[in-house]
Amino acid sequence: MFFKDIIGQEEVKRHLIQSVKNGYIPHARLLYGPEGVGKIALALAYARYLSCTNRSEDDACGHCPSCIKYNKLSHPDLHFVFPIIKNDKKKKEICDDYLTEWRTFVGQNPYFNLRSWLNFMGAENSQAMIYAKESEEIMRKLNLKAYESEYKIMIIWLPEKMHPACSNKLLKIIEEPPLHTVFLLVSENPDEIIGTIQSRTQWLPIPPILPEDMDKALSSEVTDDSERSNLVHLANGSYLKALEIIETGLAVKEYLELFKTIMRNCWQSDVKNMKALTETFAGLGRERQKYFLAYAQNMIRENFLYRLNLPEINYLNLEEATFSDKFSPYIHERNVAELMEELALAEKHIESNVNPRMVFFDLSMKIAVLIKR
Repeated sequence: MFFKDIIGQEEVKRHLIQSVKNGYIPHARLLYGPEGVGKIALALAYARYLSCTNRSEDDACGHCPSCIKYNKLSHPDLHFVFPIIKNDKKKKEICDDYLTEWRTFVGQNPYFNLRSWLNFMGAENSQAMIYAKESEEIMRKLNLKAYESEYKIMIIWLPEKMHPACSNKLLKIIEEPPLHTVFLLVSENPDEIIGTIQSRTQWLPIPPILPEDMDKALSSEVTDDSERSNLVHLANGSYLKALEIIETGLAVKEYLELFKTIMRNCWQSDVKNMKALTETFAGLGRERQKYFLAYAQNMIRENFLYRLNLPEINYLNLEEATFSDKFSPYIHERNVAELMEELALAEKHIESNVNPRMVFFDLSMKIAVLIKR
């Protein structure tokens, strides 16, 4: 991964590159932000640039021995820690036991989340974590001399998933690492990392990808300008979310029809059709269910703004706007916040594998009350 391959994030790239040029190399950085915005890609590009022996002004050279090894993520001074599923039968207890799979996975697309990593391992419904034993491996590796590079680099993806025993054992080495050791912690929920590790790192926020950068990145995937504009808006700065929406194959028009149906049933308090619609939702599969709920949250927000006549921050296509002419009066100050909360809670429940029929029926009953306020 090179800086040039990363979607947007120009300000973050400039900051990282300039810090290397100035010789300012913090021993522990915490890159944090929403999923799908390029955090792990930035960590990899920064690590490559730091290790490159023939850097250009704005990127690694791509030709030196270090860069060639980085192409396969096999540089001997580059180390990874990431959540895994412990498998005693296959003797897989530490991250290095999954290193071959990890290199293949990251090499395919550096925009991913924990769910896609679990799917790749064939452990979708398992709980992954960084186990206590990993701390011994980290200290063993970092107490050795660097093989080829000036720096030993340890990338820890999702440090919030570290077992407390692992976190506590790493405090000393993160605070006072061996010479020329760099920790890059890549997090989506930094507040869940123990405070003593938080305080030992330099925080670097990674914001959502700008709409114009996302639009450019998606131009080869979605050629229709209107459809791509809606996709960019729904992705909300996450390239991963945009790709997942495309991969689900559920068009925005279908989301809109489902949204119109559930709102119509709720307004009419049509319990029979509410229940029938739960079967439709159950048949979508978990990913499509989640993206419908994300779309529904977006529609509630857009209808609230539509009612307030704020076109400069309102993004609706023609069909959505036509529907919103009549629907938007029902989304107002008395119910918008609670509607958003209930939809977000339903999305969280789907993520946690709660029965979708229960989730969508319960959601429908709550919407039926809120929409009539």
